[in-house]
Amino acid sequence: MMIKAPSRLHITLIDLNGSLGRVDGGVGLTLENPHLILTCNPGDDGVRVEFTNQDKLTLNRLNEYRNKIESASSKMMEFLGRDGGFDFTVGETYPPHSGLGTGTQLSLAAGKLISNYYGQDIDAHAIGRIVGRGGTSGIGVAAFQQGGLIIDGGHPKTEKSKFLPSSASQASPPPVIARYDFPEDWKILLVIPRFEDRVSGKKEVNIFQEYCPIPLEEVEKLSHLLLMKMMPAVVEGDLDTFGEVLNSIQGMGFKKIENKLQNPVIGNIMESLRSAGAAGAGMSSFGPTIYAVTDTNSKALIHAAEDALGPMDSEIILTRAQNRGAEIK
Repeated sequence: MMIKAPSRLHITLIDLNGSLGRVDGGVGLTLENPHLILTCNPGDDGVRVEFTNQDKLTLNRLNEYRNKIESASSKMMEFLGRDGGFDFTVGETYPPHSGLGTGTQLSLAAGKLISNYYGQDIDAHAIGRIVGRGGTSGIGVAAFQQGGLIIDGGHPKTEKSKFLPSSASQASPPPVIARYDFPEDWKILLVIPRFEDRVSGKKEVNIFQEYCPIPLEEVEKLSHLLLMKMMPAVVEGDLDTFGEVLNSIQGMGFKKIENKLQNPVIGNIMESLRSAGAAGAGMSSFGPTIYAVTDTNSKALIHAAEDALGPMDSEIILTRAQNRGAEIK
């Protein structure tokens, strides 16, 4: 069996104040590219992971992929009460800790392949709970399940009492409260600088603990913006208004903190993309991936990104939204 799983943008967390009894909440968008391809075949005891392009991947990426697949496989087999073996082959990949949701997609893909092998039709929400994903944001789980523009409702404080990233949370994936097809004629440009120092693990946990709770008035302003400006803009196909929301979000709530802690080049690239004609630009999750949305001038945006990056090692991808989830063959 083979699975093709999408990447996703995490546009913003909504409520890291929690005064209404819920925390987190998120807005995200499923992407057609980059994506990952994972193949699974029955094997001897244990889990083995191979790569079709191992010579082109860093040791850190190889280890990250291998660890996620092994961990998710172990948890799924334990849940199913099985002790068989599986051989995984990783085809196409994209970098971990880049703001594109690699860890969640890998874990869900491995869990889904194993559950399907044993004839168990388990949905992505349940798989996320089994393999330990979705403890803060439900965007990756929903992107795997159904694609599109996704808004999740966060977690009740009775289940999650502390402000924590997904990597440190044991909460179940949150409910999707809104999901829309995203205009596929809107182009999305990704700019991925290759920084060594990325936000993950203990560093990410410390940031949540230091900066939360976010002031209530910022959460209220963001919620108003999402409900009365972003969501209608997507439904009505209003690119300019949607772009205005993306630009505004970068200076609000927890997203303001995420941007504040970045290398200054991130902000410079976003400004360059807006100046070159992007309707809106932002940073996905804790970055370093930057995205811009347009419908006409993608070449100008690519040139602006290249000029802003200079000699920095990076990757630029022109893609669009994906309004469907992972595909299994």
